[in-house]
Formats: sequence, C-alpha cells, structure tokens
Amino acid sequence: MDAQSYNAALTALRGVRDEVKKVRAQLAKLEADRDKRIVQLASYEKAKAERIAPAAGLGVADVVALVPALAPDCLAVKDDPQALELSTPQVTVEFTPPPPKPAAAAPATTTAPTRSTPLPALADTTVPEPPAAPDTPRNLPSIPASTTGDAWFAHTSGLASARPNFTQQARSTVFLDTTTGVLVHRHQTHHLDLGAVSAADILTAVFHTVPEGVERIYITAGDPWHRDADRYPYLRDAVAAWLNAPTPGWRTDTGRGRDRMAGHFVHARNPVGRYQRENGDSHVEIRSVGEWFDLDGDTPHIVRDAFVLLWQALRRHWSDAVLMGSPSQTGRDLWTRTIPTRGQYADGFPVLSEELRGLLHATAGQGRNELITPPRVPEQLPQLVEYDRTFAYAKHTWKSPVGTPRRVTAATFASWSEKEQMRALYGCGHWQVRVTVPDTWNHVGLLPAPAPGDRAWHYPAEPGATFTTWAGGPEIHTALTNPITPWKIEILDGILWEDGKPLDDWAKKLKETWTNLSAQAHFQGDAQQARAAHLASRAVRSILLYGIGAFAQRPRMVTGTTPRALERDVPPDAEIIGFDDELITWQKPTGFARDPNAHPEWSAAIWSAARAALLTQRHREDNTYAGALHTPPGTVIAFRTDALYLTQPQNWPYHHQPGDYLLKGHLTGPLPAPTTEEELLTVRNAGRAALTTARET
Repeated sequence: MDAQSYNAALTALRGVRDEVKKVRAQLAKLEADRDKRIVQLASYEKAKAERIAPAAGLGVADVVALVPALAPDCLAVKDDPQALELSTPQVTVEFTPPPPKPAAAAPATTTAPTRSTPLPALADTTVPEPPAAPDTPRNLPSIPASTTGDAWFAHTSGLASARPNFTQQARSTVFLDTTTGVLVHRHQTHHLDLGAVSAADILTAVFHTVPEGVERIYITAGDPWHRDADRYPYLRDAVAAWLNAPTPGWRTDTGRGRDRMAGHFVHARNPVGRYQRENGDSHVEIRSVGEWFDLDGDTPHIVRDAFVLLWQALRRHWSDAVLMGSPSQTGRDLWTRTIPTRGQYADGFPVLSEELRGLLHATAGQGRNELITPPRVPEQLPQLVEYDRTFAYAKHTWKSPVGTPRRVTAATFASWSEKEQMRALYGCGHWQVRVTVPDTWNHVGLLPAPAPGDRAWHYPAEPGATFTTWAGGPEIHTALTNPITPWKIEILDGILWEDGKPLDDWAKKLKETWTNLSAQAHFQGDAQQARAAHLASRAVRSILLYGIGAFAQRPRMVTGTTPRALERDVPPDAEIIGFDDELITWQKPTGFARDPNAHPEWSAAIWSAARAALLTQRHREDNTYAGALHTPPGTVIAFRTDALYLTQPQNWPYHHQPGDYLLKGHLTGPLPAPTTEEELLTVRNAGRAALTTARET
C-alpha cells in the first residue's frame, strides 16, 4: 500500500465511522420508542409480559425489567431472600481458628470442570434473582427463616437416580470434513459435493451417499455454522441462523423414546442441529466433534479411529457401554450403570427438593477464571509460566454428599465444639458466610463473591474487605487453614450432608480408561493410531468433566421457529433471537424439574474442591505442597479453571496423576502484563509454543 491508497483508505474509514454513528443513533431512537410503547401497553389492566415480549422482540425478563408490575406470578419475588435476611434476626458466630500448623496447611487429601465455558441461564426455580443492574453486585439468595426454609431440606417425592433396566442403543454415525467434503462411514471413504454447506446441503449429500440412513453426523472440520459470521454482530446469531435455515423435506426434531433431547442447541462453537424427516421416519443430529476434543488438522479417519478406541476402552469396564451424542450424555449414562444393586442406595440416589437445587444453581459457581492486572502485578513480567492440573476433576470424586441434607443455622454451629465445627467444614457442606479479609493480607483472594453480571464471580483480596457469599466446605476450610494467615469467617447458614461415594466407582473406571489410552498414545508405534489414542484419552477427560457438569442440570437452550401469523404461539418463556417476514426465531431453556439425575450438590462439591486445590494441594508422596498460595505474593497472573499462570517457575512434583500440576507453557520476558483475556490467551499460546520448541531442541 502506498501513501495515496493509505490516505484514500483513511477517508473511506471515516465515512464508515460516520455511518456507524448514524445507525447507532437511529437504533437508540428506535429502542427508546420501543421501550416507551411497552410502558404504554403496561397501563392496560390485562397486559401480560408474555404477550408483549414477542411483539417487542425481547424476552419476558427484559419486559419485566422495564415494567416490574408485569412480572408473571411464577417470576415474582414474593419473599425476597435478601429482605428476609435483613428483617429476620440471625444469630451468627465469628469463627476464627488459631493459625494452622505447617503440616496442616491443607487437607490431607485436598477435597477440592471445561475448562469451562460460560454456563447457560439459570433454571426457573423458587429462588429467583431479580435482574441486576450492569454495575450492581448480585445479591445471592438465602434460605428463608424458620419452617419455610426448613421445608426445603427434603427430597423430591418419587424422583431418584436409578440404575437403568435397558441397553442403550448405538447410533449410526459418520464423520464429515466440510472443508474437503471427505466423509468416513465405517471403513468407507466418500467425497461429497456440499454446495453452499448449509444444513440442507449436508443432509441431502449424506443421505444420498448413505441411503440406509444415518443418525449422527460429526463435523470434524469446516465449522459450516460460521459461514456467514461476518453478517451478524455475534457468532451465536450466525449459528442460530444456520441451524434454523430452511431444510426442505426436514423439520426440527421433536424428540423420541428415551433420548428426549429435542430442538436445536445454539452454541457459538459446538452447536447441535436436530432434524427429523417430514414423514417422521428418520432422525439425525449434526454435531461438532469439538464437544469431545480439540483437533489439530486431524482427518475424519483419525477421528473415527479415536471413537473406536474410546468405545473399546470403555467396554473393558462397562460391557454395555455406548457412545452417545455428547460427552455429558455419555458420562451420565455410564454413571447410572454404576449405581449399586445392593445397599442403602440400591433403589437410587434421591433428588433434592427443587428449592435446594435452585439455591445451589444460584450460589455454586464452576471454575475459577480470574485475570490479575497491574498494579497487583508488575507492568512488565519477567516471564509467564503456565501450570495446568492434569485431569483435575478426577482428583475430587472420592467423596460426595449423600443422604437427606440438614440445615445448620448460625446458632447451631455456634453450639458445637471447635472439633465438631472443623469436621463439619471439612465435610460435604455448602455454607453462607460473611467473610473479612485480614488487614495484613497481600496475596490472591480465597473465596468467590458475587460480581455484576449473570453468574459472574470475583475473588476479593483487598485487606479489610468484607463480603457475604456462599462457598463449599473445601474453600471455607482452606480460608481458615491456609499457610499464610487465617481469614475471618462468620457462619450465617449452611447445608450439611453425609459423606458418601456415589461417583467413586464411575470415576475410577474412567481414570483407568484414561491411563490406558494415554499409555497407548505414548507407546504406539503407528503415528496415526498414537494420535487417535491421544484424542480418545482427551475424550475420556471430557466424559468425566462434562458428566460432572451434567449433574448440575443447568438448563440448556433450545430454539424454535413460529410463523409471523401465529405470533401468539411463541412460548411465553421464550426469548426472541431473530425474525424475518415469515418466521420468528426464539430460544427457551428446557426444564429439569423432574430429571432423575439432577444432583447439583455433587457438581458443587467437586467444583469447590477444584478451586481450593488451585490455592493449596498437598502431595503426600513428596511431603510438599503446590498451588497459588505457595508462590510469592504478586507472582500469580491468572487462574483459568484448572490452570495457574505465574511469573516464576515452581519445583512442583509431577507424576502423571490426576490433579498434578503440569508445566504446559513458558515464555521468557520481559513482556507486558496481559490486561484482557484475549491478551492472556495470546501470550499463553506463545508460551506453549516456546516450551514445545525448547523441548524439541
């Protein structure tokens, strides 16, 4: 580019800038007009948010935020938990144990996901949270006082996780690279003409090539749902448009049999399209293989081999193992086949009351994702070192909450001896606490606190800061016994279960499968088979990781379309995500109120234990500790679910066991401290590449 073309491009850019300003001003004007009309409609005595929302192209929650009086009865906060907390006298106790002994800096075996991508919206429960203003911290719900809250401590009648009495049916599966058109079906390879790579093109080409029928199409490369991404403001919008584009001869699947998943699942990276023949004789899913593992130019043949190896390895532990559409579905199905046939839970594991499940959904976060920026860290980093906990969640499945939970009020907790208190905090519990950071504290935060935004969390570390939150037993125990100085914790309320092992057998089998496949990947002489074994081992990790997430039973979003002429038929709890002259496209959360495998208490306990292990974890064999609290102040740059980013390398033991800290990246500086997630990922990738190069040379 020469100077003349450069100046011409600048002029053109300024023109685009001015157009953007005009469009934004016009959009703001239209939105203001829309909001004004909504308020006017609300003056009608029979106005309903469910009717106004689709007409406005908004969700019910958005309409209610504008006109709170329109809140449907099912969403109205009749007994505001925060108001109850303020108006009801509570007996609290300040529990500050003596400084820990060096040998007790962490639990003997630290009882602390996906990688975590942000979770879907919360289910509609009896513990609603009012919409929070963008800059206003969220207020977490509390357990209502007296008998109202006590009634929550029961199981849902007639609902329990039971061992299945049927054999899961395998689905006919193909693997398709939409970039090259290569399709692998069993041991056959085909080359398809996919046209514009729409869902209709894929279905037509695949069913023409495999006339006997296919039930699952895994996309290994090409990401066809992103083909028009530049036309939409958000990637998710492009995905929704691709999934809901016309598919002549097909319609959105409505579900069947025991596998009742229906409707499309809109996800920015790994969506699921579910289609059904108009005549109803064929059902097929289009899925991304990225749900199972990350690929690096791998062919459909290698991916097929990876699934075959995975199935064979699982069959050594489950004679009836079947690979389902996603790791979470597979993980949950395999777990149900480990439910004991004798003993206390031979009839299944009862499901908590809907109220307690709702409380856990609202107050138990997943992985810790935090970027620490200057001035808490240097402007220029001497280096960036990445440590990732290997197969981390598998470390924390040996103990989980079981039985009917009991409520532990502040008064009850205060009446216990210190030994009883510590036993309770080390056990399977979920606690509402008031936390005060020590005045001398100079390290990272220890406990999650609600931050502005849907399900957002941060970790206060300012000396003297006080906040109220919910946290699991492993994190509370760590805050009280950390190797630096104990934090001040006041118990306000709590949920306490018996200690059990509902996941232990399942996790052990998956760990053995992972070990076996990892060994195959290491010792296999054939490069293609070694790569397939490696991918299969990563799939086992996903089965456990997302299987644990599935117990939380947070609702997934399904999408659908309704003709414009039938606008009243849009579901009242749906959010409008797009529309044209003919169709309205909407999405809504699926309900899990009667799901027999809803056990958010298990997910919450494992996530809490994993977050605690990022802070401190004891290695018995080496008589040493690892984790953020065992690094000098100011050297922790970030947390990302299972990973720590530091400015100094650590001599932590690594024995290829679940939970061990693996050195995964090392980038020498000086380099600017990352201030955004994008910058962190950029230097992380550079650090991984640099470490790989150093090891090869």
